[in-house]
Amino acid sequence: MNADEDQEPIEGLDLTSRPEQGSHYPLDDVMVRNETRTVGEVVKRIDQGRYAMNPDFQRDFVWPKDKQSKLIESCVMRIPLPVFYVAEGADGRVTVVDGLQRLSTFRSFLNGELRLQGLGKKHPLEGKSFKALPINLRERIEDTQLTMYILDKNAPDAARLDIFERVNSGIPLTRQQMRNALYSGPATRWLADFSEKEVFRNATGDSLQPKTMRDREAINRFCAFYLLDWTTYTAGDMDEYLAGALKLMNRRSFDFQQLEKHLLLSLNRNSTLFGRHAFRKSLIYGASDVGRSVINIALFDVLSVAFAKIDNNIFTRDSLPIKNAIINLMRDSEFNHYITYSTNATYQVHGRFRKMNEALGKFLK
Repeated sequence: MNADEDQEPIEGLDLTSRPEQGSHYPLDDVMVRNETRTVGEVVKRIDQGRYAMNPDFQRDFVWPKDKQSKLIESCVMRIPLPVFYVAEGADGRVTVVDGLQRLSTFRSFLNGELRLQGLGKKHPLEGKSFKALPINLRERIEDTQLTMYILDKNAPDAARLDIFERVNSGIPLTRQQMRNALYSGPATRWLADFSEKEVFRNATGDSLQPKTMRDREAINRFCAFYLLDWTTYTAGDMDEYLAGALKLMNRRSFDFQQLEKHLLLSLNRNSTLFGRHAFRKSLIYGASDVGRSVINIALFDVLSVAFAKIDNNIFTRDSLPIKNAIINLMRDSEFNHYITYSTNATYQVHGRFRKMNEALGKFLK
């Protein structure tokens, strides 16, 4: 967990879970290949939009000008550079796993946005732009060889995340930040937009940290269990399950309007019945003046999905019985176990959804 992790803890978030059968992708398959490209070739591809160069987790992390300048100086001095890791997307675009700041520096310098500085007043490159350099030095920089390790687009979802986590040498990332980079597209953009909606922020009490994308992870979890159904969760692998939802949502024909409608409805209903205690174990007390507990992500899973499936007329007519059914469920020790311990395990996921469906059975569509 990194230093920027959630200011308020999240209960029921299983950070250590892995597939119940261990690594289930073939270890002998070639998932990473290496290619050599020049700085000039890569910058051209970046300018053509073939590289994803703006991951959200890098937005506030930019190299200072002197560090950028020393990278350019290294090219002039023919000093070998560390390797780059990139991941192929289904759409053919490439996401930079490790080396984003270096590639951004090359692009800025070749496009005239960077002047070299911090090299020393008497340094021959100090204050120079790319165009101000002699042609032989410009060509030397453009022809610098870059070793690219490319994560294959057909690699299993679990392997993609594991490799991303191992090779990334920049700022520590949460698994959702990795998913955001590896499955960039309409789905990740929608998650980002929805996470800023006042309805979502109010329902979750602003308790989910945007910087580490815990807010988007909660929304991603709703999408997975709502779209794929909890009965399809069979391997105990939350990473693969959430990635599956993103891939489904990235399809051209996906209807985001309907999904948003149901999630907004669910959040409003949870806020209406439980106020500031929504998605927290303290909802059992009901009173607004009682101290609220931390948000429970496993409780968010089941309540957000269940409340999205109740007919409007039924919810309006039976809101009090529905509220009482949830409060009674929270008194069930077995259900509490399902939303507290090893929450990514298949048995725990199925247990909490089964219990929720039993409690709300007559109210669900």
